[in-house]
Amino acid sequence: MSDRDLMRLNGICPYFTMFPLDFPLSVLRDRSKPGEWVIDPFCGRGTTNFAGRVLGLSTFGIDSSSVAVASSQAKLAQVAPITIVRLLARILSEAPEPRDVPQGQFWELAYAPSVLHDLCKVRESLLQCCNSEARIALRGLLLGALHGPRNKNGSTSYLSNQCPRTYAPKPRYSVKYWLEHDLRPPVVDVREIVRMRAEHYYAAAMEKTRGRIVLADSRDQSAFRWFRRHSGADWVITSPPYYGMRTYIPDQWLRNWLLGGPAGVDYSMRQQLSHRSPDEFVNQLGIVWRNVAIICNNGARMVIRFGGINDRKADPRTILLNSLEGSGWRIETVISAGTASNGKRQADHFLQEGSHALEEFDVWARKIQ
Repeated sequence: MSDRDLMRLNGICPYFTMFPLDFPLSVLRDRSKPGEWVIDPFCGRGTTNFAGRVLGLSTFGIDSSSVAVASSQAKLAQVAPITIVRLLARILSEAPEPRDVPQGQFWELAYAPSVLHDLCKVRESLLQCCNSEARIALRGLLLGALHGPRNKNGSTSYLSNQCPRTYAPKPRYSVKYWLEHDLRPPVVDVREIVRMRAEHYYAAAMEKTRGRIVLADSRDQSAFRWFRRHSGADWVITSPPYYGMRTYIPDQWLRNWLLGGPAGVDYSMRQQLSHRSPDEFVNQLGIVWRNVAIICNNGARMVIRFGGINDRKADPRTILLNSLEGSGWRIETVISAGTASNGKRQADHFLQEGSHALEEFDVWARKIQ
C-alpha cells in the first residue's frame, strides 16, 4: 500500500472544521518516540488521533459533538471491508422494520423512499448497539455518505439529493433549491455505496494502536477519567473552536440525526465554549488547558493552531495567549500558519463575499515542571 492509500481513512467524513493531516504529522513524525501518548481535547474529526495511529502512537481524544466522536472513532477502527459489507447485509435482512421514519417535504426530497427506509433501519440498529469495530466503521461510512453532490453525469457516491458534503443545508433552503432546479433524490443501493466506500477507506492494512475517543466536555475533569489509568501524555496537538464559531451543531444536524438526534436543526449551545465575550471564552479555554496539564508528563509539549473570524473584533492571538496564563504551560514560540485559504480550515467556511481570511498561528508550549 502507498502512503496515499494509508491516508485515505482520514477523509471518511469530511467537514469544514478541520486542519490538514500534514500539521500533526509534521509535528510528531521526527519528534515523537515509540510508546508516547498524543491527546487532543478538541479532537473534531480526529485528525490528530489518526496521525497518531499512522505513526504507531497511542492516542486519546475528547469532543462534545457526537458527529466528531463517531467520525474519530471510525478512524481508529481496524476492520476488513468485507466484514462491514456483511454486517450491513445482515442488518438490512434481519433487523426489524424501523419505528421512526422522518416525515415532511424535506425528507421526501432529500432521500428516495427505499434509501430512507434502509437508513432508518440501520440507524436504529446502530443506536441499539455500536460497540464493535465493524459497527463503528459502518457508522462512520454512513456519516460520510449521508449527503453530498452529484457528479455531472448524474452518478453519485452519496445517498442524498444534491447537497454540500461538509455540512447539512437547512431544510427550508434545501426544499426551495431542489424544487427550483427540479432535483429529485437518487434511487441508490445503500449496500453498493457502503461497499465502495468500505473498500476505499478500509482496504489499507494499518496497525492497531491503543486509543480512545470519548464524547465529553473537556472543561470537565471527568472527561479525562479513562486516560488516568494510563501513563501520562507527552504530546497535545489541538485546534479549539475559534472565538465566535458557534454553529458546529446546527451545521451537522443531519449527521446528528443519524446518531440519534432530532429530525430537525438543533440550534442549542449545549456543551460548547461560551462565546458571549472574549473574557469568558478565555476563562473557559484556560480550564481546558489546566485539565490537560494534569494528565500530561512533566516536559510534555502542546501545539495549538488558532485563528479568528472576520466578524469578531477580538484579536485571536491575544485570546489564546491569555488563556494559557496560569494554566501550567510555558509558551515557547508562536509561528505563523498562514491563512485559512491555504487549506480546509475552520475560518475558511465563515468567510463572507469580499472578505479575506485572517492569519492563523501555531503556539508551542511546554508543561511546567
